[in-house]
Amino acid sequence: MKIRLIAMSMVTALMLSACASTERSEEVATAAPPPPPPGAVPGSVAADRDGDGIVDGYYSADGIYHPNLPPAPPPPPPPPTRRGERG
Repeated sequence: MKIRLIAMSMVTALMLSACASTERSEEVATAAPPPPPPGAVPGSVAADRDGDGIVDGYYSADGIYHPNLPPAPPPPPPPPTRRGERG
């Protein structure tokens, strides 16, 4: 039984090795990817368009730049009331 198993595995290995290709297929040269948009941070969708090191927006999947909006300023203080001390 062991001899049959060993012989069967050797025949299988021999048959599979006949299918192996010894020729090296030449790799097809692919075109280089397009250059990143101006200010793009490599490896992410973030963008630093003014070059100061702070991310100021991002690029969407279709290549459109979306700026990060600054936070809204606080509301102005309420006007003084007419009630109170009179002089």
